[in-house]
Amino acid sequence: MEVLMPEPQIYVERTLAIIKPDVIHKEEEIEDLILRSGFHIIQKRKLQLSPEQCSNFYAEQFGKMFFPNLTAYMSSGPIVAMVLARNCAVSYWKELLGPSNSLRARISHPHSLRALYGTDELRNGLHGSLSISSAEKEIRFLFPEAILEPVPTGQRARDYLNLYVKPTLLAGLTALCKEKPADPM
Repeated sequence: MEVLMPEPQIYVERTLAIIKPDVIHKEEEIEDLILRSGFHIIQKRKLQLSPEQCSNFYAEQFGKMFFPNLTAYMSSGPIVAMVLARNCAVSYWKELLGPSNSLRARISHPHSLRALYGTDELRNGLHGSLSISSAEKEIRFLFPEAILEPVPTGQRARDYLNLYVKPTLLAGLTALCKEKPADPM
């Protein structure tokens, strides 16, 4: 009888999370919530951005009324930047964050991170990427040494496994069977 196993699939999506200056003292508590929500913290760094770096990071917001306050706020103290990974990371992180306005978040999403840690629309405690493409751009900005190669899926993943992984496993398991060590560990 043949047992049908589901095709193994690799789902890894990355997003950027930033703990903003006014809630950095809650870093451990926030990280615990992130991990308990199914995310993996791939990279993490604590840094302080200059106003110029903040202007570059938030370039898409340039020209909006709150832009000067945003850059001043984000450069006012240290931040913690994290690369988070999990299946559908961008959408799950946005859901966990809640609405950008913390006052509205307290009403509509009272258990969201911004409802818990933010104080208003500007000082909302945490940042999250809006899309996969913005996540990649933001991760490259704050983690320039990061390698953001796409994770193979479907036929590309099967080809990789057949070409590189299976031959190595086959050789290793064959050698192990020939030797038959008394204590394989």
